[in-house]
Formats: sequence, C-alpha cells, structure tokens
Amino acid sequence: MYRFESAISAFVLLLSMSFAASAADHTVMVGGSGLVFTPSTLTIAVGDTVTFKNAGGVHNVVADDGSFHCANGCSDDDGGYGYGGGAGSPNGTTWSFQTTYTSVGTFGYHCEMHGSAGTGMFGSVTVQAATAAPIIGGGFSGNWYNPAQSGSGFQLEVTSNFSQMLAVWFVYTPGSSNQQWVYAQGTYDSTSNTVTLPALLLQNGKFPSPASNYVASDIQKTSWGTLTFTFSDCNSGTVSWNSTLPDYGSGSMPIARLTQIAGTTCP
Repeated sequence: MYRFESAISAFVLLLSMSFAASAADHTVMVGGSGLVFTPSTLTIAVGDTVTFKNAGGVHNVVADDGSFHCANGCSDDDGGYGYGGGAGSPNGTTWSFQTTYTSVGTFGYHCEMHGSAGTGMFGSVTVQAATAAPIIGGGFSGNWYNPAQSGSGFQLEVTSNFSQMLAVWFVYTPGSSNQQWVYAQGTYDSTSNTVTLPALLLQNGKFPSPASNYVASDIQKTSWGTLTFTFSDCNSGTVSWNSTLPDYGSGSMPIARLTQIAGTTCP
C-alpha cells in the first residue's frame, strides 16, 4: 500500500538551514598570505583527492617521495632544479593541481623554490583507511537534501515492515514553479548501502476540507521511474534518478542528512 503519514510541517523551514557534509575532495591553498600551505596538514581517507591551488606568488608543489612535481601542469623534469623547463616548475599563474591518495600513510610535499622536506614551505597529508560504508537500517530515516539546492529534498523512512523503504521527494515540476511530490517505495537489502525504489507521481487529489473535496479515486498514480539512494556514511550519500516521463530525465546529486529521528542510531 502506498501511503505517507509522517508529519512535514517543519521540513521546508529546515531545508533552508546549512548542513556540513563530508567531502571526498580537499583543498590546499598555496602561498597568498605568505610562504605557507593552508592548511599545512590534512587527514583524509584512502581514495580522497587533494586539490592544490596557487593563491599568489611563484610556487609549485613537489612530493617528498618524488611522486609528483606540479604547478601549471606536471613534469618529471625540474630543469636541473633551476626552476626552468617543464610545466611543474614554480610560477605565479593561478594554477591548480589535483591528486588522489590511494594508500595509507603520511605523505609530505613542499614548494621547490621556498622549502624542502620538513623545512620552509612544506606540508603533509595523512591518509587513513577508508571507513566501510554502513548498511541501510532505521537510522537512515529522516530528512535529506542537497546542500547546494536548499528548498527541496527527501523524507526517508526505513521500516521494519517487510523490509520496506519509503522516500518522498519534495520537488518542483520541470520548467515551472509548481510543487510536486515524487513517491517511492520498495524493498531494501539490509546488507547493502544502496537501494533502488520504483517511484510514482501522485496527482489530481484535492485538499481534504471540506470532506467532500477529497475523493480517493480522483488520485492518479503514474509510474515515474526509479530513485536510487547510495550512502557513503551515516550523514552523506548520493541519489540518482531515471524517469520514464518526459522532461524529468535522469541524473544524480549529493545528499546530506538534515534531521534524524529521535531514538535512532546509525549504523
């Protein structure tokens, strides 16, 4: 049975609030306010990326172990340590460089012009083992949203009734500002961090007062497509959709927890 009984009176207000979510990419500013990396130390998880951005001055980023030599591009040749030749030589353009850390440990780096390993302009990244993704359970119930798009979002309810998960997407119609609910319900796997739910579009109902306004048979249930939720931890994940109706299309976006039901824990 498709039904929705949770109270949502505070949901839209909560969606306007900011929420900090974990990120897989980290940024280190190079120079700018001085001969420093900001922050000079980072702790990340295996598989995370770090983006180095020149904030001002003539700099580059060189791994202490020689694994990268980068600035306005990367090179293996530093021009005889004379800062000439090669895109990785120090320069003052607004360059950026991104690298992914794939093994556990502490990895140092420095600016070739203003420091060396452990002296002058240097920094380090500590990489820890990635935390296993939690399995879906009641602790995921609550309100979720995309922090970059406040004003719409999802209410999730993970139930003990036949391993059913309910999701309501409070959103708007394509190309207009009309409010719309996309309702999804299906079975979840209690050993997995991802679930795909068939979704319906509910339309043509009326406000239930006076009572004569509301006629259940008036409600049109149209197959909308699917919603797939994948959780990377208890407070963040992604949602992807694939609609069979015109204009909705398919796509994905990050989601972060907004509220948690009292008395629940995750995982």
